[in-house]
Amino acid sequence: MFAYYFQLGLRSLRRNPVLTALMVMAIGFGVAASMITYSVFRAVSGNPIPDKSAQLYTALVDNRGPQYNDQGEPPEALSYTDATALIKAHKAAHQTLFYEVAPSVLPEGSQSVPFTANGYATNADFFGMFEVPFEYGGAWHAGDDDGRAAVAVISHELNQQLFGGADSVGREVMLDRHAYRIVGVTAHWDPQPRFYDLFSGNGFADPVQLYVPFNRAIDMQIDTAGRNNCGGIPSYGVGREGWLHGECVWIPVWVELPTRADAEHYREFLTGYAAEQRRAGRFNWAPNVRLRDVANWLEQERVVPPESRISLMVALGFFVICLVNTIGLLLAKFMRRAPEIGVRRALGAPRREIYQQFLIEAGTVGLAGGVLGLLLTAIGILGVGLIFDPGIARLAHLDLSLVALTLLVAIVATVLAAFYPTWRAAQVQPAWQLKSN
Repeated sequence: MFAYYFQLGLRSLRRNPVLTALMVMAIGFGVAASMITYSVFRAVSGNPIPDKSAQLYTALVDNRGPQYNDQGEPPEALSYTDATALIKAHKAAHQTLFYEVAPSVLPEGSQSVPFTANGYATNADFFGMFEVPFEYGGAWHAGDDDGRAAVAVISHELNQQLFGGADSVGREVMLDRHAYRIVGVTAHWDPQPRFYDLFSGNGFADPVQLYVPFNRAIDMQIDTAGRNNCGGIPSYGVGREGWLHGECVWIPVWVELPTRADAEHYREFLTGYAAEQRRAGRFNWAPNVRLRDVANWLEQERVVPPESRISLMVALGFFVICLVNTIGLLLAKFMRRAPEIGVRRALGAPRREIYQQFLIEAGTVGLAGGVLGLLLTAIGILGVGLIFDPGIARLAHLDLSLVALTLLVAIVATVLAAFYPTWRAAQVQPAWQLKSN
């Protein structure tokens, strides 16, 4: 009977073309508006590392004092002094620190033109902690960190640009006129948002192209290409060494703590470290530390743009209005067939059959509206950049999951909207219809 009722539903689409077109357009525009805004909201609000988000924590220590804090919050990164001290204490099984670099890359060949690549100076734990996938080779070893080795990991995209996608492990790449031996090539890896570097505003930046050892970068005096927050500090120090060992914050530190007990122990360590700095005369305020996991860090940094939430709510409200109009159109469509319903009931059809027929018919209308909604969604996603930041807009795309969700929402919403018109149709009295006809 389902196939038969579905066939009747397809025929009914042609019976009242104007009424059907109005319903299909209402559903199509409503679901398209919702799916376009949802695609953006999904991209910016998803969990970027679901397997470990509750085990990764960013560590913060207040090195400014309460007079420079924003609502009591310490700076969003650490100074070189604090970052290296936490790493050397080794109170977590896995820990990483990094800062953004942008070295000049010289491709092979005398006719090649140098270009700037974005990357990070970090340590070996970075790759395992953040689950960076590798296409060739792997991360450098901890000994390379201590030995200031001239090694590098490059991305799949940079490997394509420099070596045509071949296995480049063991080859050299020139960074700022210095040779680095390639030890690994990552597969495409671009967590969105980039939870680990929100300090430099890279939540939705382009994918990272290369990585070099942190200690090597410091020795080579590679300056940070990211944010350097020295606000509220009377003096930045004299020269590079003065800045390096001063109180400017520019280095995020992350630690991996498998259990809540581990997190509590590390928080106690941070408090003790801050108290020790106070006793040494560096700080003259009570310890003010933070230890936030990925979810809390994303919330604290307000990664989800408020306009994405607002636009999603507006779109859902518009969809509800479209469904209300659809209810009225379905009611008009179904009640015009009261004589047909009366005859069917008089011939013995139970109300259950009326419900099945009309709900399936509504589902066909929803399917047609969903197809229209897909076309409008595909067009609308191309114009998302007119409303949202380009870095966010590029994340919105029409994939198979969004296609399935669009069709499902259109069909289910239309069927739900059809319950009242179908109930009214099932209440038609056969005797009244037979007498009047």
